[in-house]
Amino acid sequence: MTRKRRTFTPEFKQEAACLVLDQGYSVSEAGRSLDVGENALRRWTQQLKDERQGFTPKSKALTPEQQRIQELEARVNRLEREKAILKKATALLMSDELNRTR
Repeated sequence: MTRKRRTFTPEFKQEAACLVLDQGYSVSEAGRSLDVGENALRRWTQQLKDERQGFTPKSKALTPEQQRIQELEARVNRLEREKAILKKATALLMSDELNRTR
């Protein structure tokens, strides 16, 4: 019988990683007490350590500051795509208008 894959909230991941980084628990101790795999806990700990150093992760951020950065980066990306579409549409409309006036 296969075990259903569990999902954890960013808050839970952050708290679990804080046990290791801030409170001195070993990864194996924290993993056993939280019933979380050691590899997952190591990843979360490394991600939190990187985020505290200012690196934005590729996956879902753990800290509120990095979550905000990811939201803003996604918004900038969307606005840049919209801007490119509007530029192309304007150029198309202008060329169409020039062809009509000739």
